[in-house]
Amino acid sequence: MTAVSNTVLDTLWYTRCPVPTASGLAHSLGWLGETASEAGVGLGVLQDAGPELAPRHFDHQLLGLIREGGNVPALAARAEGSPTRLIGLTWIDEAQAILVAPDSPVSEPGALAGLRIAVPAWAEDRARSFPRAMALHGFASALALGRLTLADVRPVEVAVERNPQVRGEAATGRRVATWGVDALLAGDVDAIYVKGARAQEVAREHGLRVAVDLDATGSKRSRVNNGTPRPITVHADLLESRPDLVVGFLTQTLRAADWAAGNLEEVRGVLARETFSGAEGVEAAYGNTFHRGLHPTLSDERIELLDVQKQFLYTHGFLATDFDLASWVAREPLQQASAQLAAERKVPS
Repeated sequence: MTAVSNTVLDTLWYTRCPVPTASGLAHSLGWLGETASEAGVGLGVLQDAGPELAPRHFDHQLLGLIREGGNVPALAARAEGSPTRLIGLTWIDEAQAILVAPDSPVSEPGALAGLRIAVPAWAEDRARSFPRAMALHGFASALALGRLTLADVRPVEVAVERNPQVRGEAATGRRVATWGVDALLAGDVDAIYVKGARAQEVAREHGLRVAVDLDATGSKRSRVNNGTPRPITVHADLLESRPDLVVGFLTQTLRAADWAAGNLEEVRGVLARETFSGAEGVEAAYGNTFHRGLHPTLSDERIELLDVQKQFLYTHGFLATDFDLASWVAREPLQQASAQLAAERKVPS
């Protein structure tokens, strides 16, 4: 694939998904713009850049781009050869569940055996097929809790948008966050996988029942999916040519995570806008403590959990090839950002 032409010194590009992220808060607070301005460049946001650059959210073929978003596109892009580096990982549980119809008797993982499960169809490419990857891994995790596998259920493909688009705050309408609801209500499938704030609203609107609450499981491995853990990736050219911009981005991200820990209602307000959901949906999806854990890290645990996701995606055809996860990681930028912020906090003796 050929990189889209862009001058790194002119523009720092940023893209994120409509979920809780410290970088998204830093952008909403204007701090990313300040960092770019102080470095003598502009700040471009893919969500506001129009259709020409929107695909770069999925393939990361933009020289000045930093992305915080779902791991399916990030891993798929890296497997396709996109020159990216992994500079941070976050973990925010986001209300993953298996839903059934109101009159279904299914209420625990073992009862999923034999059910028809909704699996979104393949999209235009592997990276855009994240709905399919999410549903498959969500069902696999739920089934494992009942000592079952995907071989114990009957997948039914449901329609999906083949070329999903990133959207800015000015976009109209609500982002699709559930797939298979119509099929479930029509009786064509018996169970669907959902996640996030909008999914909670959909469940309430239609009276759907939670058969398996994946967020209630004690093991993080049972909750590994597209957003858990969520990677921050950077185009390798930007990291090599302007490491100061990357460190500045991460410093503001860490600063925003600190700010979020003491400003729950303000954080919820940002999320309500970004997820196109109401305040109730945000509260139901993320609870009352998520705002205290938005700090990115590159801990061994999070990297191991990302490797669990990578292997699942490779096994089920979502990655063009396997690759060494450790060689993808660049630890120095986050280390430098943490040290810089610590120095700013230090009170002179």
